[in-house]
Formats: sequence, C-alpha cells, structure tokens
Amino acid sequence: MSHTFDYDVAVIGGGSGGYAAARTAAGCGLRNAVIEGGDEVGGLCILRGCMPTKALLYASEVMHLARHAEIWGVRTKGVGYDFAQVMARKDKLIKEFADYRREQLTDGRFSFIRAKARFLDKHTLDLSNGNTLSAAHFVISTGSLVAPSPLPDLNQIGYLTSDDALKLQSPPESLIVLGGGAVAVEFAQFFLRFGVKVTLIQRSPHLLRDFDQDAADELTKVFRREGMEVYTHTTLLKATRHGRHKQITFEHDGKVRSVEADEILFALGRVPNIMSLDLENAGVAAPLETILTDAHMQTNLEHIYAVGDCTGPYEIVHIAIQQGEVAAYNIAHPDSPRSIDYRLLVNVVFTEPQIATVGLTEKDAHLHSIPFIAAKYPFSEHGKSLIMEARDGFVKLLANPASGEIIGGCCAGPLGGELIHEIIAAMHKRMTVHELAAMPHYHPTLAEIWTYPAEELASKIRPA
Repeated sequence: MSHTFDYDVAVIGGGSGGYAAARTAAGCGLRNAVIEGGDEVGGLCILRGCMPTKALLYASEVMHLARHAEIWGVRTKGVGYDFAQVMARKDKLIKEFADYRREQLTDGRFSFIRAKARFLDKHTLDLSNGNTLSAAHFVISTGSLVAPSPLPDLNQIGYLTSDDALKLQSPPESLIVLGGGAVAVEFAQFFLRFGVKVTLIQRSPHLLRDFDQDAADELTKVFRREGMEVYTHTTLLKATRHGRHKQITFEHDGKVRSVEADEILFALGRVPNIMSLDLENAGVAAPLETILTDAHMQTNLEHIYAVGDCTGPYEIVHIAIQQGEVAAYNIAHPDSPRSIDYRLLVNVVFTEPQIATVGLTEKDAHLHSIPFIAAKYPFSEHGKSLIMEARDGFVKLLANPASGEIIGGCCAGPLGGELIHEIIAAMHKRMTVHELAAMPHYHPTLAEIWTYPAEELASKIRPA
C-alpha cells in the first residue's frame, strides 16, 4: 500500500460491519483507522437492535410461560412484572456488550477516532474534531436510521420509534403498531404480552412480506389468538388526536376505519445513514439514497467499499460482518478478490412462534423462475413439540427436483432461529434431501422434525 496517505484504509462507522472490516484489514497488515461519529459506541445491533430487543422478547416469553404453566400441571398465582426492572436488565446487558466492543476498537490494532466524517474529495475526509484524514481506501459502514413517516400528520401528534420504545420505563395502556416487518412484529408481541392492548396495521397483503405467506399466517394466527388486532393490506390515510388518544385512519377491505390508542409505534423500516457523508464530493453513486456495491462490496469507485445497512438490501448483522470481511480482504488482495455469497441468506424473526428461513423461499423461487419441489411437516404432529405445547407452525424444505439438493428451508415454530441452523449446515455442504433423511437424529428432539419433509422429498426425487 502507498504511504502517501495517512492510512491504507479508513473505515467510517464502528458497528458490526465496520469492526469486521477493520479487524480483517489489521490482520492483513494494513494501516487502518475507524471513525465513529455516533454518541455511543457499538452499532445498531448492540445498542438499539438485535441484542436489546431479544433481551426484552425473552423476558416476555418467560412471563408468558409462567402465566400458562397450568398446562403442565404447575400452579402459579399472581404472575406479575416490574417493567422498569425488565428494562434495567436489558440496559445492563447492552452496557456489557457495548463495553466489550469499545475494548475491541481501542485495543491498538488500529486507530479509533471519535468524530463525524464527510468526504472532501476521493481520498480525504473532513472530521468534526477539526482535523482531516486521508486514506488510499475507504469502507463506508454507517448503518441506518429510522425511516421518515409517510404521514406528515404523525410528526404533529408525535410517535414512538423503535429507539424510543427501548427507553420506556412504563408501557402504554394501548398501542398502535404501524408496520409488519421484523421490528414491528417483535415489538408488537413484546408489548402485547406485557398487557398492552395492541393493534397492528400493515400495508402489505400479509405480515413479514419478504417471507412466504404460510409462515406469516402462522404468526398472524397466534397474534390474534393472544388478543392482538391485526389489519393487513391497508392504506394509511391520516393521523390525528382524539381526546387524550392518538388515532390512525386507514382503508381496509374497501372501508375506511379508525383505531385509537395511547401511543403509536412507527415501525415502517429504516433508511441508509449516508446523508451527512457528502458522497458526491468523492463521486460515490448512491441512487435512491442507497450506496450501490458489487459482489466484491466495491462501489462505483475501485478504492471505496461499502458494507452493512447503508448498502441494502439485507439489514442483517451477520451479513454486514461477512461484507466487512470481504471488503477488507479485497482491499488487501486486489489480484484475488472474494465475492459475497448470498446463497445461504438467513432471516430470523424472534417472535413466538419464531420464523426463520435460509436460502430460497417459495416466493423467491417463483419470482426468479427457479424450479423446486417443496414439502412441509407440522409441529402439531411432532412428539417433542407436543410435549412442549408448542403446536403452532411447521418446517418446510425446498429441493432441486432433479438432484435433490436442498435449496431452501423455513421453520415457523418453536426455537426456529436455532433449528434453521441444521439446514444452514446442510446447504453449506450442498447436501441432498436423501442425505438429510439418512442422517441420524436423536428422539425425541425438535430437530428430528426435519427428517419428515426430507423423507417425503427423497421419495419423490431419484438419487443422482
């Protein structure tokens, strides 16, 4: 690398993707710096995403099980909660995670600079601490922000974002959740199980629009059984105040409806956090406010890379980490670059039932005209899930109809986020349904449920 610049690599953003890039670059012997402009260190996953939300969801699951323990003959009376203590435990965990990330960023492998950054030209950053910094290469990993509201009225009456919801010290009595993605459904069930009257309003035809409808339908069924009002395929019309409540008016099934609640949670997605970078000064292409990258994580400029939420379309932390590793490796090894592989793309929603997928969904296969054959098996007919009273949901496998290679999996059911890893491992080794069906599984376990759709598909596909 040239020493005419301050650094070989400057990483803008110290979240999961940025740290992965810096760690990899340091391991390749590159002089690099991480510039973090946020008020806190840790990135979205640690501070306001994966970790705090899952801590809260697990608390709500424990309480839900305690309240329904009589199913197993266990008597519990007066199960209650201390919401402030639930939040305090979450905060304690997040501090531990964030402190560890701060230690990683300041352990001497690279320079760690606390400042906001913007491009002055293709190789120079202006920092908010009054300094400038030059680098031969850049990795942009600035994450995402809560998307702006599609209803101007919402700004007038006020609403909660997911960031705000994580700071509450007491729950509202009633809540309208706008959105049907992972953030929306996870918060909706969390608040519902803590006694909040929840109404969920989704614009798409079903919850979790990127998943197959059969999986989304399982979640909708459970939500309604637990007392949540769920409206899908809606058009938002306006937001107003109605006395001490906030009101959302929307169109559903050809009728105009209104619902009101103490508070509104706006969970209609996030947008790349790139507006303050002055990318135009460097010439980085970012149409539709998203940085475009190729399979090498390279932008339209060969010396600038981008990873994580600021690139889209996958706002998933393990993907950001893989992208960061690929970007830094390619900077260090320009003659033998690696490509990011989305064949094993994994998605998990940590509701109950959990919804998890790897590889292709039926929706994706149809969209891209990829031939497949699929088989499902319900948890309601599976021994271990009956023992657990976890009867909702199913597992599903997609296979190549000619070779039998597993090309997709879905688990909508108990511990789906854990169970999907068996199919990740199988797909990583390009196993066929015949091989999965023949693989020993202990009985009784949840994991052995995968053998049933595997056996069904194996009986329909001649081994290669």
